[in-house]
Parts: sequence; structure tokens; C-alpha cells
Amino acid sequence: MIDVNRQGEVWVFAEQEAGKLSDVPLELMSKGRELAETLTVPLAAVLIGNSAEDLAATLIRHGADKVYLVEDARLAHYQATGYCHVLCQLIEQHRPQICLYGATAIGRDLAPTVASAMKCGLTADCTDLQIGDHTPPGTNDVHRNLLLQIRPAFGGNIIATIVNYHRWPQMATVREGVMALSKADAARRGQVVRYPVNLDGVTLPLEVLETHRQEKKVNLKAARIIVSGGAGVGSRENFRLIWDLANCLGAAVGGSRAAVDLGLVDHDHQVGQTGTTVRPALYIACGISGAVQHRAGMQEAAKILAINTDPQAPIFSVAHYGIVGDLHKVIPMLIKALRGGERIHHAVEAAKA
Repeated sequence: MIDVNRQGEVWVFAEQEAGKLSDVPLELMSKGRELAETLTVPLAAVLIGNSAEDLAATLIRHGADKVYLVEDARLAHYQATGYCHVLCQLIEQHRPQICLYGATAIGRDLAPTVASAMKCGLTADCTDLQIGDHTPPGTNDVHRNLLLQIRPAFGGNIIATIVNYHRWPQMATVREGVMALSKADAARRGQVVRYPVNLDGVTLPLEVLETHRQEKKVNLKAARIIVSGGAGVGSRENFRLIWDLANCLGAAVGGSRAAVDLGLVDHDHQVGQTGTTVRPALYIACGISGAVQHRAGMQEAAKILAINTDPQAPIFSVAHYGIVGDLHKVIPMLIKALRGGERIHHAVEAAKA
């Protein structure tokens, strides 16, 4: 879409399933509120589904100035064809300047479908979003108040800032847990705009007969303490040490991508850029080298303890405390101290509080 609207709204796609909002759109509302206030434009949520009106109030309490509500029985279950058709109609009519999606299974399917249909750019898996100016190389043209879309690139070896100053809306997907979830404000008021859906000529390729949802085995985002193991643990049997330490602390168990790839722990426990982003009070990294992809998912923890045999391991660059040693010796010592040491016990209870 070449007709750039510099005064357009900031939009967040409010992903919902079975009448429930996931945490991702609520996290995006917090960042969207910040971007909208910087640009002095309204923040809007786009809510698509069937019998989803009750969710609009939640979105307003979390920062939306308005909610575009699109309801139809044919939209009860997500299908890219129908959702893309609706979003493109809304975009063409209201001309937002920014559209944000969660980097979920649905977001990663819908966002590129919409971007292709609108012939605009899309930056996937952003870890930060800011507003700033940009001057293209070889020109004196200053494009002001662009969306700076920040994400790791080249295998995490660099942090890239991507801008789109020509074809709008500026679109990005953002990983779950990257943006802090703001508190709901019951006093906030907003506008619900009902959009009359027009699906004439749109063929939905699937008919959903029944759905089955499997809950995650662990809720890492809600954990106050996380004990994570990496490839350095060595084997699935040795990973029992991680579970034992976590049980002593009342903690959740996490793992690096390397540990998951080696089959030491299930994918639901993965922390990092391709797993879950966490912000616990205490994060204990055992046998994790600290690749940038892993650090991106845990470096916002209030306190980080790293255990590694390599004193030069990158994990120590973000750790508040470090133990250089063999985890197979260190962890049993920690467990023994935790089970019998009052000082450590009080420190753990303080971390839980």
C-alpha cells in the first residue's frame, strides 16, 4: 500500500481462540500504547471471531482506544483466507500506519498472508519496537517517526533494525513474552466499532468438525524461579539433577534449545528466542553456554545464577552470580545446602516473594 498515512492508527491483532484472549495481544497492547502515544495517534485492537464482544472490554482496559469488532459464525475458527480478507478490508478503509501481531502459530500464518495481499513489508520475530527517524543511504530525505523493527539476525550474531518507509502499513510480529504485560485499568474507556463483515465470494477451504487442545506441560512465563539445563548436562538421565534442584526450590524446569534438540527435555520447557521468553525473580542456568538466542529469552530475569565449567562462557556476561565448576558436583552441593541450610532457605523464600 503506497499511499502512506502518517497520521494512521497503531493496530494490534487481538488473537483469540474459543472466546479467550491469549497473553500475546495483551502484551502487545502495552507496547502499542507506548508507540501510539509517541506518534500521538489512537491505539486500536482488531478483534475477529464469533461471540467475541465480551473480550473488547479487556482490550480497552489494557490500553485500546477503540476495538474494531468483526463477528461472523464463519469466523469462529481461524482460517487465514477469511481473516486475511477481513483485515485487508479494514486496512484499506482505515489506513493504519502500524499493524502488530503475536509471533504465534496464528500470527505467523496470518501476518505474511496479509502483508502479501497488501504488498507491504513484514518483520518477523521482533524483540523490540521503537519510533525513530531514518535517512536512506545516498539521499538527504529524512523519514520521520518510522517504526524501528528490532530483531536478531544472521543466527543471532547481530541485532538488526529494519525500517519500511515506502509501502505501509508497517507490519511486525513479536514473540510471546518479549513485551511486558501491563496492568489492566478498570477506569479506562474506549470505543467498540462494529465492522459489518463482507465475505461474499470468499471460499473458506476448511470445515472444522471438532477441535482438540493440548495444554502446555509447564507455564514458564508465570514461574518465579526457573532452573534450566543445557547441553552441558550431558544426558536425559543427568537432567534429573535439574529436576531435583527445581523441586528443592519450588521452581519450574527450563532448557536451552540445544538441550531440547538433544532430547534432554521436552520442547514445552524451552527458553529462548525459539522457545519462551521469561522474566522470573531467579533464573539458574546449568551447563548453558549462553548463545544470544538463549540470552534473549531470559536476560530480563531479576537475578541470574550461571553454573558452567568454562569461565569464558557467554552466559556469564548476563549473570549476576556465577559458579565456575562441574554442575554434576555443584548441583548436589546446592541441593544438600538447600535441604539443610537456613540462610539459603531464607534467600530462596525472598526470591519467591
